[in-house]
Amino acid sequence: MKLYTFDPAPNPQRLKMFIDYKGIEIDTAQVNFQEGEQRTDAYKAVVPTGTVPALVLDSGRVLSSVFAITQYLEALHPDRPLLGTSNEERALILDWNHRIFTDVFKAIADLFRNTNPAFAGRALPGTLDTEQIPALAERGRSQLLHALSSMNDELSSRNYVAGDSFSMADIDLLASLQFAGWAGKVKPDESLTALIDWRQRAQAVLD
Repeated sequence: MKLYTFDPAPNPQRLKMFIDYKGIEIDTAQVNFQEGEQRTDAYKAVVPTGTVPALVLDSGRVLSSVFAITQYLEALHPDRPLLGTSNEERALILDWNHRIFTDVFKAIADLFRNTNPAFAGRALPGTLDTEQIPALAERGRSQLLHALSSMNDELSSRNYVAGDSFSMADIDLLASLQFAGWAGKVKPDESLTALIDWRQRAQAVLD
């Protein structure tokens, strides 16, 4: 199998943290985003969505979401599990993956892609050309600030996002906060002490 990615981008960062933590070795090709390689016919012939990351399986089928790729790799490499070891853990981690993606990650993406000049005319990921909508950026910022406050409340009662153990939910939130910092110039307010403490604790697991 072969992984197509662009390590600096937010979704690839989520996957890279997962792969590095588990110590998985994969044949990897870095896609040149600066030159728009992801939008070329050659790349879309392999990955029709024109997105990264994408994992081409030995069968030739393609997984183009971090959710699917991590599920597949966890099944192949169960050591140092990040997706839970019981039905309850797996469900809670999946629930938090979804909440972080919809409430935090997507809010940052709306803020970033609707303000950055580099995304003029292509405000959505993939191959659809779409104009930027400034109002979505403002909504994204409001949604993000609200979500960070909610996460602080949640983390005031436990060590990690989904429970007592470090998981993919923590990786998703770490990657989202990194994304918020450089893309939206947003960082947790100093009053969000539970979130700030969690970030230091979770980052230490990866270091």
